[in-house]
Amino acid sequence: MTASLSTVMAMVAASGSGLMAGIFFAFSSFVMRALARLEPSAGIAAMQSINRAVLNALFMSAFFGAEAACLFLIPATRSKWQESCAHLLLAGSTIYLVGGIGVTMVCNVPLNRALAEVEPADRDRAARWDDYVRRWTAWNHARTIACLAASALSTLGGYCEAAGRVSPQDHTG
Repeated sequence: MTASLSTVMAMVAASGSGLMAGIFFAFSSFVMRALARLEPSAGIAAMQSINRAVLNALFMSAFFGAEAACLFLIPATRSKWQESCAHLLLAGSTIYLVGGIGVTMVCNVPLNRALAEVEPADRDRAARWDDYVRRWTAWNHARTIACLAASALSTLGGYCEAAGRVSPQDHTG
């Protein structure tokens, strides 16, 4: 049995979106809580450092690798629209692109850019930090849920597609 390119890309999308769900979950469940407990100037400095450190090849490969797989899968599902696998792959890909990539670019990145301009010694730093933590974390919860759903749907779609390619001989010893 040979895996099709669509099946491989479904697994890349599932793995990448699952990895992103885990990273986002960590931030939602404890990283942001820990940073919020710090003195605002320390929290701001720490988050600014995190936002610079995340711009690395390993993180970007996971984040945008899943995006590339999803961008491959969307048109690939058109030729198989009558198959239930296609619906799962289209849903998973769309959710990752909108809820993972889209929310990041439209919501979290602009918040990060605004935070980058805050000097830890600014007078209004406490109010700006509280607002940042609240808004950033809310959008991060959305990314977490979207990436988890995308991972589940891509996993099911990839499994469904792979199972459809298995011949009866492959089930016998």
